[in-house]
Amino acid sequence: MNVIPAREIKRRGIAAVDDLLERGDLHVIRNDQPQYVVLSEERYQELVAAEREAYHARVRAALEDVRGGRVQQFKSAEELLKALDEDEDE
Repeated sequence: MNVIPAREIKRRGIAAVDDLLERGDLHVIRNDQPQYVVLSEERYQELVAAEREAYHARVRAALEDVRGGRVQQFKSAEELLKALDEDEDE
């Protein structure tokens, strides 16, 4: 993991970021805490595409559950929330 203090970026400018981004994602530390992550555009697009694919996979799986009769219907939102709470307790 590449790490750089925010004050280093302030001192050196974008060149400080460019140098480290060549080695991967960059975590910016501010007030001794991780505050930001800087990604290359290519890496950002990869993450967006992966998130989109994961979303589509979840939708496809849900449709398969509906087609396979593996769904429950609830009369109200309260009943659904109660069932979800019971699942968490198990």
